Amino acid sequence: MQDILFLIGSESDKERIAPAVTLLKEKKLDYTLKVFSAHRNLDSLLAYLKQNGDSFRVIIAAAGLSAALPGVVASRVNVPVIGVPLVAGNLSGMDALLSILQLPKGIPVATMGIGKQGLLNSVYLAERIINLTKNIPAVF
Repeated sequence: MQDILFLIGSESDKERIAPAVTLLKEKKLDYTLKVFSAHRNLDSLLAYLKQNGDSFRVIIAAAGLSAALPGVVASRVNVPVIGVPLVAGNLSGMDALLSILQLPKGIPVATMGIGKQGLLNSVYLAERIINLTKNIPAVF
């Protein structure tokens, strides 16, 4: 079982998530980074999740604007999903934050703050979840 699947909605998001990727590397966390849009290539995303989604301990899904990505992912897997709203659009990520927060019953997503702090906190939370599944005590 791999540690983290890190999903982003577009290639242009790679620059936005760079601080989180740096932290993942610093912490030596095993991760896979994939680009899937819940709007532009939903079928490919669903096929990937069906084959691979439950083979990770935790999934981080970062998206801007409507932020459909975390909700779609959480509706298809049985592992913890962390949603991170990215700074984008006229509302600077507020629309993404509200989209993630208001997911319907039965589609749980841990929701982080908007932007860099949310991205970094998603890595810290993922690390804690991974340590729990490996029975490693938290280090503060």
